[in-house]
Amino acid sequence: MSLVKLNIKGISYSQTQNGAYALILNEVDGERKLPIVIGAFEAQSIAIALEKEIKPPRPLTHDLFKSFADRFDIIVKQVIIHKLVDGVFYSSIICERDKIEEIIDARTSDAIALALRFNAPIFTYKNILDKAGIYLKFSPKEEEEENKEEGEHIVLDEVLSSDTAKTEESYKTHSLKELYTMLDAAVSNEDYEKAAKIRDEISKREQK
Repeated sequence: MSLVKLNIKGISYSQTQNGAYALILNEVDGERKLPIVIGAFEAQSIAIALEKEIKPPRPLTHDLFKSFADRFDIIVKQVIIHKLVDGVFYSSIICERDKIEEIIDARTSDAIALALRFNAPIFTYKNILDKAGIYLKFSPKEEEEENKEEGEHIVLDEVLSSDTAKTEESYKTHSLKELYTMLDAAVSNEDYEKAAKIRDEISKREQK
């Protein structure tokens, strides 16, 4: 069976499960998308790895695994989504230490969170993509962002924040200096949802 390389297209709220998120993987040499339902913690971990601007004051679980692996010279070479049963995706992490390769079973969300931290490629089998791959239409704004740079990662706002529009308006009343202070405090308190909103407000002002 041939492998198909995937990259991360974005993360959004799941339309089928309350409190869950949909991780959208994109076929590198095609237009099909592979949506995978993941939990809130895993979505946050993946989003933080993608954003790179928000640094947790203490390591998250996947960061801890990365540090542990680095200390013992374990390399994650690739992640393969190898099975789909009753809507559940099964993945393997391909690791190497002292030129010995090992295959570790993992939840797909954990495997992808680790792949990001190791800069490891993500693959699935063609038959899985044929079965579960779909064509998704993103909003005009998202398509515009994608066209700016081919292959650019798009992380949807929903994954890092569930604040209401009223909360967004409240940030507009603060100065940039106050916003930076609030951002530092939010990150220190590991309130990444709030940090993402403040970061977005800062970015809007600095682009003007």
